[in-house]
Amino acid sequence: MGLRMISVRNEYCGIVEKKGGEKAQSQDEIAAAIESENLTKIYHDDIRAVDGTSFSVRSGEIFGLLGPNGAGKSTTIKMLVTLTKPTSGRLRVFGVDVSTSPEAVRAMMGYVPQSLSADGDLSGYENLLIFAKLSYVSKKDRAERISQALQYVELSDRADDLVKYYSGGMMRRLEIAQAIVNRPRVLLMDEPTIGLDPASRTQVWRIIKQLNHEFGTTILITTHDMNEADVLSDRIAIMSVGKIVATGTPADLKRTVGGDIITLQLLSEPPTIIPIEIGKVIQTSDHTIQILTEDGEEAIPLITDYLRGQQVKIESISINKPSLDDVFMKYAKRRLDEEVPLHTTGAIRDRRNIVRHKA
Repeated sequence: MGLRMISVRNEYCGIVEKKGGEKAQSQDEIAAAIESENLTKIYHDDIRAVDGTSFSVRSGEIFGLLGPNGAGKSTTIKMLVTLTKPTSGRLRVFGVDVSTSPEAVRAMMGYVPQSLSADGDLSGYENLLIFAKLSYVSKKDRAERISQALQYVELSDRADDLVKYYSGGMMRRLEIAQAIVNRPRVLLMDEPTIGLDPASRTQVWRIIKQLNHEFGTTILITTHDMNEADVLSDRIAIMSVGKIVATGTPADLKRTVGGDIITLQLLSEPPTIIPIEIGKVIQTSDHTIQILTEDGEEAIPLITDYLRGQQVKIESISINKPSLDDVFMKYAKRRLDEEVPLHTTGAIRDRRNIVRHKA
């Protein structure tokens, strides 16, 4: 499968060969994979599910939309996959306008919905066959594409079993296989590991990273899981009440919260003065001192050297680094709701409405 799948990158990721084996960028690589400009979706009663959001997803990156239920993440995904039209604003996929050329946009996409969309009364193979046909995979290529997709998500040995006997993790992997059977350039995943046990979640994470690293697939995921966003995303946009409130890499966003807090347990009284170039003292007690510093790992040797020079003995040192939860609290002024129900109503219809119109 390896050599066959490598060819997908050349076909769908805009890489063209130059003489001498060098690789040149096509126009598609130069353009952003997804561009949102002042995107707004207003439902009845003037409910603004998405309120003037602007963001850009680079070609070949994993981009995370992080936010709680009701933040506007799923509505953004639905506009991208043309299930609902924007009220205003512009949305483009590799330069193609979603509103004016929906068929062309669908042809470039794979979609894994939040709710399960696989048909439990069909086998894994039969589910993929339906999506291969709806995605206009040619008859001569279908069997090979289905076989490769099943092998990629490690379901080849369960291909002929009814999906209703699959575990939750297996169903989610089948969903991914359905989404990649047409070899999309952009993969959209709405809460990809919701409701999964830790082992299944880790397996799905591995597949997502593998798709991105091996084939350059641009992936946009929505999630309310801080750890998932941190582990998977190259960059993150934090959504709250329909708006993008912050965008950046996980590391950059954490740095905006503040520096690292170093806590030292001492065997004697702390010194009365700590040089400002080492860090800012934010709390002291009889044998404890907390120091705020921009980079804790770099500051620790400076702090220990200084304390030794002051004849102060150290019992223990710990570093508390900012988390994405701290970032979300700073920008959204609230915490994420961890309890999200998993429903299946309407998912099959929505999923098939997307692929059945692909060009």
